[in-house]
Amino acid sequence: MSKKATRQAYGEALAELGKINKHIVVLDADLAKSTKTNIFQKEFKNRHFDMGISEADMIGTAAGLAACGNIAFASTFALFAAGRAYEQIRNTVAYSKLNVKIAVTHAGISVGEDGGSHQAIEDIALMRVIPNMVVLSPADAIETKKMIYAAVEYDGPVYIRMGRLDVETIFDENNYEFEIGKANTLTEGNDVTIISTGLMTYEALTAAKELEKENIFARVINFGTIKPIDGESLLKAAKETKFIVTAEEHSVIGGLGSAVSEYLSEIYPTKIIKIGINDEFGQSGKALELLEKYGLTSTNIIKTIKNNI
Repeated sequence: MSKKATRQAYGEALAELGKINKHIVVLDADLAKSTKTNIFQKEFKNRHFDMGISEADMIGTAAGLAACGNIAFASTFALFAAGRAYEQIRNTVAYSKLNVKIAVTHAGISVGEDGGSHQAIEDIALMRVIPNMVVLSPADAIETKKMIYAAVEYDGPVYIRMGRLDVETIFDENNYEFEIGKANTLTEGNDVTIISTGLMTYEALTAAKELEKENIFARVINFGTIKPIDGESLLKAAKETKFIVTAEEHSVIGGLGSAVSEYLSEIYPTKIIKIGINDEFGQSGKALELLEKYGLTSTNIIKTIKNNI
């Protein structure tokens, strides 16, 4: 398998779409090189706006451009968008249901050495609670590109959560179809369901392969869309497997695991175990070492399942 960062795929997708749709505009907050919007900038200088270190202003400007008929992509690090510009996203973009795509990078602890101050582990919770907001989280570069194309077609606000780290390619570009609100079942099994998003989907698949050697058959479902949640897939998994494990590079409070728990607790209560970051901040370190420290690995998924099977 090849590796590519989801942020790199984002920049490439923007450049492709810029040639197709003249209404696409891109805004950044002094981080175009890091978010990879500089790929679009090189091709379409008049449609790329560097707003400087002014995230709230960037979101407000994106809202204005969208109100004039453009499809505005606003990019910065996840922490700065979901945190610093929260009020503008809520009141200026989502309240009016404007066609702004908040496409963020450097989410989660795999930001690495930048440390807890830059590692967004609360952003899914913050974004999914906002009315009118769609929340997406790609597992690899292929899914990222498909998501960006889907976000352009969707009329309304979208939050797209991407990372810094190069991640394994999971999907086949020619065969994979992404649809907002639909999860993808990647492996079949009736012992346990692993519901994953982002880079944890590769870990879930790795865990499933290892568990199969011990005759434990795991159903792996990739949730590229966190909001709106795919209730049909959740209900089917709850009825057909013994319990559910969720896996995300995010706090266990308010993220994918919480969304799954909230949905199933009302219509089909089942055992759900959440793997994520347990109510603590990240810290500075190498990305892979941090993922290991916080249990965001296939090894921990396997251990958790075997302890509960």
